[in-house]
Amino acid sequence: MKSLNLSFDSILPKEIESYSGHLVLTTQKESPKKCEKILLYEDVLEHHPTVLRGIMMHKLNLSFEEENLVLGIDPGQRMGLFIFYYGMEIERSVHNSIEELVLHVIKILGGLQAKRKILKIGDGNMHVAKQIVKMLNLKYCSSFELEFVDERKTNMKIKNFNQRGKRDMLSAKYISQREGYRHSILPLSITG
Repeated sequence: MKSLNLSFDSILPKEIESYSGHLVLTTQKESPKKCEKILLYEDVLEHHPTVLRGIMMHKLNLSFEEENLVLGIDPGQRMGLFIFYYGMEIERSVHNSIEELVLHVIKILGGLQAKRKILKIGDGNMHVAKQIVKMLNLKYCSSFELEFVDERKTNMKIKNFNQRGKRDMLSAKYISQREGYRHSILPLSITG
């Protein structure tokens, strides 16, 4: 929970029913037979923190405007990634290799449920963008929507140039909020 920057209370199993919080993380063995609280079990901790954050949001059933998972990628030497789930930011990060980025994106796409999964990639470095899409298509076995987005004017001037990838992450955020020409990507297992 600390890695998610979430505050939490430690309680005993007998206190679960009377706990005033909204969500309880427990074990199958210690959970009450009948409980009106939303329960998550310890096996959920095996997921990546971003997926865990998304699962918690989904379980809490917050009033969401859209049921989309949107990933924005700023391709380049350093690749910024920005993820919106149900309209809320759940991750911003920077990746130094295409393979590392693709494996991370696969964890997110595979770990979270959404009506639409949309990957938006900036068109500033189409060579890297096409490598990302090709590798995703080879390694991810489900369909998703892809948009190549005009990334002009997404690079903001930040003091100290690109301190810890802030500019790349902000560019990815702006890319995730723009519209591009949408393609449906079907896995190779379907298309052959």
